[in-house]
Amino acid sequence: MLRPVQEQFRDRAPAALLVGLDDPDDAAVWQVDDRRALVVTTDFFTPVLDDPYDYGAVAAANSLSDAYAMGARPFLALNIAGLPPKLPPEAAQAIFRGGAAKAAEAGVFIAGGHTIQDEEPKYGLVVLAWADPQRLLTKTAVQPGDALVLTKPLGIGCITTALKRQKARADDVALATRWMLRLNRAAMEAALEAGVRAATDVTGFSLLGHAWEMAAASGVGLRLRWDDIPVLPPAREYAHTLFSFAGGAFDNREYFGPHVQFHRDLAEPDQMLLFDPQTSGGLLLAVPPARWPAFQQAAAARDLEVWRIGEAVPGPPRIEVV
Repeated sequence: MLRPVQEQFRDRAPAALLVGLDDPDDAAVWQVDDRRALVVTTDFFTPVLDDPYDYGAVAAANSLSDAYAMGARPFLALNIAGLPPKLPPEAAQAIFRGGAAKAAEAGVFIAGGHTIQDEEPKYGLVVLAWADPQRLLTKTAVQPGDALVLTKPLGIGCITTALKRQKARADDVALATRWMLRLNRAAMEAALEAGVRAATDVTGFSLLGHAWEMAAASGVGLRLRWDDIPVLPPAREYAHTLFSFAGGAFDNREYFGPHVQFHRDLAEPDQMLLFDPQTSGGLLLAVPPARWPAFQQAAAARDLEVWRIGEAVPGPPRIEVV
């Protein structure tokens, strides 16, 4: 679908555009000068939670995540929303209040935006951020031997799908919500402090989908250890007892599955957890061996829990689950 846009601007990208349509990264990057690059991204989606305030806050955190995944510090945002005419005004206000509160937590000023009428609520942000052009985090910088690190557990999509089916327990929804509300700012700061250069965030394409994007962009293989991959306990339960997966999980399996080699006998629900779309998921980082002690120290200084889930190996590009 993007081909007409790519054809329109083919061979016309200015030198200042460091990351654009030809790159698989999480945001566009425009170099302003030797020390500053402007990072621009947008994201929005339909409700994943019943509470409108939490939905707005989670949508804002998710939108900000793409800036953090690039090593950028967001400073300005615009609301983007579609709201049904029959939605109670107090619910619409709660969505915007939730988004504003999360933006304020991130040090971001919401300066306006645009809203249309739509049959189903949709909300997110356009985000502007500053980055050092010499210290960007990208999907293209993974090297063989790098440690693969995840900063949030999987299973959020599985739990929110159970919620939509009215099968989820309130405590389990609250657990998933706490993780979705957590900004990826501390993870980005730890990565930059340690000199990490490769990252993405794990969102709608699932862990395996976003890992494949990194592998393909960097020309390496990624070997993931199933036993080390964190999954929220309720998600394991819902996966095995309810097979609680959204349609996007099956789309991810169909599209990314051919690039994945399972070297151990995993039950289908466990495999599907790796294709599970995440909302406001964590960062997937590739940490060079020489940077690993510094990264551990930087993460500990921020009380940041991280999971070492595998390593990069020489190409060809592929994902192995062992």
